[in-house]
Amino acid sequence: MKPNVKIVKIGGNIINDKVLLNDVLNDFAYLEGPKILIHGGGKKATEVANLMGLEPKMINGRRVTDAKTLETVTMVYAGLLNKNIVAQLQSKQCNAIGLTGADANLIKAHQRIVNDIDYGFAGDIDQIESVVLGQFIQLNLVPVFCAITHNQQGQLLNTNADTIAAEIAAALAIQFQVELIYCFEKNGVLHSVLEDDSVIETIDGTKYLQLKKDKIIADGMLPKLENCFAALNKGVAKVLIGNPTIIKNRNQKYTTLTL
Repeated sequence: MKPNVKIVKIGGNIINDKVLLNDVLNDFAYLEGPKILIHGGGKKATEVANLMGLEPKMINGRRVTDAKTLETVTMVYAGLLNKNIVAQLQSKQCNAIGLTGADANLIKAHQRIVNDIDYGFAGDIDQIESVVLGQFIQLNLVPVFCAITHNQQGQLLNTNADTIAAEIAAALAIQFQVELIYCFEKNGVLHSVLEDDSVIETIDGTKYLQLKKDKIIADGMLPKLENCFAALNKGVAKVLIGNPTIIKNRNQKYTTLTL
């Protein structure tokens, strides 16, 4: 029987709130067994960009990453945010190691091909070095990934953290029984974004297509669920979406995704 591993992705709104982030890291630190944390960037990259006189450009909710923006997000994601999270986990007796995709060649990517929109130095993932990542886990280290990858030619790339979480989960499904947990500010996937209690508790592939057709799932939730179902189709055992209490307390409402 495969050993279990839990992969938790935390969103920017959690990172923006120091008290909430501390609570989430407490829950994550005390999760039993192998685990991996992936984090987004929050508002800090935008704040730092503004201080540097850069005007962030977003298209369809995704950051356009020119050369200067790449420098900024690398400093913030891989430096300030990642190392602060690692330090906080160490204070909670969780032996974390902060990583980008370039470290140990763990996430190989390529610069996004330009079709209608040029996203600059945005990265799309080609391969996860799952064997090496599994070795980190076997050493009882807790990998903490930020949203930076590389193209094996010396170029760093800005890569969506939801996608990193899904791709790592899928790659590890060969070795592990993987549970993928997406934590953000909502209680799960909602029938109405204006009603926090309107959680859709179970979504399978057929229901997902219908919800998308009815435009109940739209905007930023679309790519998140696309990543989730891609992971399930590649062997991930379970995908959950909910607010941060989902990490430790399963008595509340949340969304479970199934094939």
